[in-house]
Formats: sequence, C-alpha cells, structure tokens
Amino acid sequence: MIAQYLADGIILGSSIALGAVGLTLTYNILNFANFSHGSLLSWGAYFAWVVVVAFSGVQGGTFGPLSFGWPFVAALVFSGVMTALLALVVDWLVFRILRKSNIQVALVIASFGASLLLRNLIVLVFGPEPQYYSDNIQIAQQILPGVRVTPDQIFVVVLSIVLVVVLHLFLTRTKLGKAMRATADNAALAQVSGINIHAIVRWTWVVGASLAAVAGVFFGLTVQILPDMGFNLVLFLFSAAILGGIGSIYGAILGGLVIGIASDLSVLFFSPAYKPAIAFAIMILVLLVRPSGILGEKAR
Repeated sequence: MIAQYLADGIILGSSIALGAVGLTLTYNILNFANFSHGSLLSWGAYFAWVVVVAFSGVQGGTFGPLSFGWPFVAALVFSGVMTALLALVVDWLVFRILRKSNIQVALVIASFGASLLLRNLIVLVFGPEPQYYSDNIQIAQQILPGVRVTPDQIFVVVLSIVLVVVLHLFLTRTKLGKAMRATADNAALAQVSGINIHAIVRWTWVVGASLAAVAGVFFGLTVQILPDMGFNLVLFLFSAAILGGIGSIYGAILGGLVIGIASDLSVLFFSPAYKPAIAFAIMILVLLVRPSGILGEKAR
C-alpha cells in the first residue's frame, strides 16, 4: 500500500514540480511572488481541453484506448502557446505598469487580483462544472509489486522528466537561457552587459506560463479539470518552491516531488482533505528550520 501511495505522490509531484519551476522563474527574474500563476495553470488545462473537444468532435470525447496521442500532444502545444500569450497580456495590462513603481507589495497584491479575475473568467467562459479529457476509464496496470498505474500517469511522469531535461539544457546551453540566469543573478549588471532586460522579462513569462500550462494539463489528465484547480494548487506550488529553496530552479523540482509524495503518504494517517494542510505544514517547518530551503541558493 505504501508503494502505491509513493507512486501516486511521484505523479502528483511531477505536476507540482513543473508549476513550481514556472513560479520560481517569475520570482527569480521579476522579483515578486506571483499568486496568479495558479490561474495560468487552470487556463492551460482548459486551453488543452478545447483542442481535445475539437479533435474528438464531442465534448469529453476520446482518442481510443489512450486519452493521449498526437491530438493530445497538439493540445499540449496549443495550451502552452495560448497560456504564454495570456501571461504576456496580463503582464502588459497590469504588471508592466506596476514594475515602474518598484513597489514589490503592489505587484503581489495585483497578482491576487489578477488571479481572481482569471479564475472568474474561466467560470464565465467554460462554466463551473468539472471537465475531462476523456470518457474512457483506463485500467491500471501493475508495473511493480503493489504498484498499479494508468498509461496517462506514465505519460505524465515520462514527459515531466523530458521537460526537466530540456529546461536544464535550455538554461545552461542556450544564449537566451544564460541571459535569463544572468538577469536573475544581477539585473543591473546584465543590462550593462548588453542584455535586453525587457526581452528577458517577456521570455520569462513565456517559459513560466508554458510550464504552468503543462502542469495544469497533467493535473487535469490524472484528476479532473476545474476552474479552482490552479487556485487550490498554488499553496502546493509555493510550498515546493520554498522547500527546495526559493529562487532555485532545481530546488523547485525537488521540492515538488517531496510535496507530492508527502501529501499522498499523509492519506495513510489523515483524511485526503488535509493534503493542503500537510503542504502548508512542511512549508512552515522548512521556514523555521532552514529558511533557505534544501538547496538554499539560486540555480546557476
């Protein structure tokens, strides 16, 4: 039984890790805690759902024995692009103006307002009812003694690993990735060195929102799609980022896995309704014992 909960925790942690990385990128380069990140996650899930419905021809349709395939990959790409555009629009309308004042508290409060607005827009456009990518009921297969998972869950974990590797290569091998890291370390020095800070800010929103979109799709694929899903997950995202070391990309990945595993293992002792409380308790404990987090420094 413990092995099954551990596997479920890794699956949940994969989605949390991707969302936490996007949140950390925003904090690293834009220097504020973006509470609207969870709503971007929700929008990402719904953008993908629109494509799924368009391909299947019927709401909640399926693509055969698996709920993913090339149409679902197309939905993932469309979701990432549209969520990135949405993040850029929100930045242009709200955060771009407030950044000029250089008052971080104003940015944080504005992110709360943006989160509420985005969440209510989802309800207005798609309605409050839960949605699903597929009506198929997948049969979980045993992959290890005491561990059964569905093809969708394997898809989530494998693609999460691929995206983490791609992100690492992007940050360490590409000119843009190195410029983003330099800006995160010292924006003033990066600007003096000839880096276009405004372009880096835009790319930060694109990368962070795209990761949030994928995290939202993964969560919707393994659970369900709801307007409040991102809002409910934002505490997990912040807990993961703080646990790993706020500002650390790789710490966010590690923190996401730890939070996911701890939340699912807590079901052995508490009601599933207390999962957010477990994430919050871990976050508080880390702040008291090791405020810098597990890695405790910005990723380099």
